[in-house]
Amino acid sequence: MDASLILDPLNDAQRTAVSAQAGNLLILAGAGSGKTRVLVHRVAWLIQVERVPAWGVLAVTFTNKAAREMRRRIEEMLGIPIGGMWVGTFHGLAHRFLRAHWQDAGLSQQFQILDADDQFRLVKRVLKAMELDEARWPPRQIQGFINKQKDAGLRPQHLDTGVDFFTEKMIGIYREYESARARGGLLDFADLLLCSLELLRTRPDILQHYQRRFQHILIDEFQDTNAIQYAWLRLIAGQEGSLFAVGDDDQSIYGWRGARVENIQSFQQDYPDTQVVRLEQNYRSTGNILTAANALIANNPSRLGKNLWTEDSDGEPIRRYAAFNEVDEARFVVERIRHFVEHEGYRRDECAILYRTTAQSRLFEESLLQARIPYRVYGGLRFFERAEIRDALAYLRLVGNPDDDGAFERVVNTPTRGIGERTLELLRGRARQSGISLWQAALDLIEAGELPPRAGGAIQRFVALIREQGRSSLDPDLAGITRRLIEAVGLAEFYRKNKDGKGQDRIENLDQLVDTAARFELELEDEEGDPLGTFLAHAALEAGETQGEDLGDGVQLMTLHSAKGLEFPLVFLVGLEEGLFPHSLSAEDPVRLEEERRLCYVGMTRAMQQLFVTHAESRRLYGREEYPSPSRFLSEFPPSLIEEVRGGGIARRGNPATGVWGSGSVGSGIEGFRLGQRVRHPKFGEGVVLRSEGEGSSARIQVNFAGVGAKWLVLTYARLEPVSEHPRT
Repeated sequence: MDASLILDPLNDAQRTAVSAQAGNLLILAGAGSGKTRVLVHRVAWLIQVERVPAWGVLAVTFTNKAAREMRRRIEEMLGIPIGGMWVGTFHGLAHRFLRAHWQDAGLSQQFQILDADDQFRLVKRVLKAMELDEARWPPRQIQGFINKQKDAGLRPQHLDTGVDFFTEKMIGIYREYESARARGGLLDFADLLLCSLELLRTRPDILQHYQRRFQHILIDEFQDTNAIQYAWLRLIAGQEGSLFAVGDDDQSIYGWRGARVENIQSFQQDYPDTQVVRLEQNYRSTGNILTAANALIANNPSRLGKNLWTEDSDGEPIRRYAAFNEVDEARFVVERIRHFVEHEGYRRDECAILYRTTAQSRLFEESLLQARIPYRVYGGLRFFERAEIRDALAYLRLVGNPDDDGAFERVVNTPTRGIGERTLELLRGRARQSGISLWQAALDLIEAGELPPRAGGAIQRFVALIREQGRSSLDPDLAGITRRLIEAVGLAEFYRKNKDGKGQDRIENLDQLVDTAARFELELEDEEGDPLGTFLAHAALEAGETQGEDLGDGVQLMTLHSAKGLEFPLVFLVGLEEGLFPHSLSAEDPVRLEEERRLCYVGMTRAMQQLFVTHAESRRLYGREEYPSPSRFLSEFPPSLIEEVRGGGIARRGNPATGVWGSGSVGSGIEGFRLGQRVRHPKFGEGVVLRSEGEGSSARIQVNFAGVGAKWLVLTYARLEPVSEHPRT
């Protein structure tokens, strides 16, 4: 391939990044600036122009979907397969590494991965074994504690138990969790990177092999790396490798799950010879949206700095709606969506409602249902998270590794085979007493004849079933193994008889699992070894995916965190109120407030053509009636780019921070109140009537209160009283 074919489709900044000489590069890629294109063309440049072998390139993405898309586009551009190239997520690549070095890492050859749900179940089992009350020791909190320690590179023996009783007990639970995990031949997500890092640090020969191999390392979404991921990258890069880091500090929004924006901010200090390239030309949004987003994010003092621009037109102004409450907000958004779909040619799936917290979705769902508009809440159950799929996968896990206690407990009585809780308690007791797995405890109790006859017979039949399927698993046909197991253990028949109305859907999903296994086997690379183990790892990693599904035909509802990486022609950014967005937990912390502002920036830059922002004068949330102020972020938008939308469709340009708007028709009086009249509100105190609109039950009145500024109120609920105005004497 000629070099010009790689560079011609790119703009000047993209060409600079793609054709840069070997060395460390930091690509500050703004929203919608074509960073995936740059990564793909950079790999093509290295292989075709610099003659770097494909196996000498390591490319790290943050989702499995992104990894598949990158591989597809690279192969399409080069016209050849790139089988030797490592492309994947941190967890996927670490898993591949550990599969190759399981003995060096002290792991079982058939080690399996605990996804987040399996890990949670294991934590609960550990708490039960330790006879600890879940109300006092919440499993989710403990799961978070364990993962936080592992992400910091800390095993239980590295932690100081002498801090206080609570910390000592948490470390004790962590220690018991580690014993149970290791006994079952399991690794959780955090273990994948930690075990990889530990092995690379203790085996210089293995580290040097990978440092010599991967002379070029590319990393996407660099701003979202955590401490252990960055340490892993730096170790493999060594002194000679080239790091090509692509990211955007303005889109770092995952601090709550360990991402460190400091990694990208300090990259130039860690690598003093770094060349920095800024990708600022945006191919997604209109000029007005970008100008407002630039103005907002400029209020973050610690950013590296860039300014998004577009060659396209300014487009429509950003439209702001001040609802009188959350019900009115949902009504307005759904009415607008109906208008755009029915009269302006938008598809439903081109419309997105973005909110700060999941609790906000309910009213929008209700309004869409009432309007008979299809919708989809993004982030629902993915394929590998569905109950019937998890059941089938648990059987496959148990066949591959009978010592997997989580898989054993999930399927030992699914379908029902007469193995009740009392029998399971006998197994758990023997397992705890002897420090063995539930499977081994079952074998011991059967051999000793210590189970009641009926329960013993049921356990014996279950053990025989799993052993028989274990012999079948030696067949290289992965789809055949999966199909035969589903039938042999009775899952299909179990769901066929299920009375919940979802039986046929569940059976079709099991059929889809067989098809998925067949496709996976076709795509397996020779070096990946055991097909069943690799497939189970793939399923666990996919279950932990944060994105990756097609969104489907319907209005899209999602949190702002879920919207990262997506784009929509029409976006409604809702609930811009102090305490909600920015969230009350972040508003007083400068570091967390900066992340909230970045989250708002991400939400704004999802919009391609039109952006609506809304807030409510009053909101009932978590059972309380609140009267929030408009979000401070609204005051950071340039007033000239904002157009206020009234309930009747009247729009006026103005300042969303002060509530002072340009001239427009205003009613001179409504329901006994007149313009300029002084009134009193039970919460906001005294104020002056500025304007009014509507009539009957929809009548609204705007009052400027001395303490809290201008607010729109629904007259029916406002509880306003006139203030007596005595004549001067």
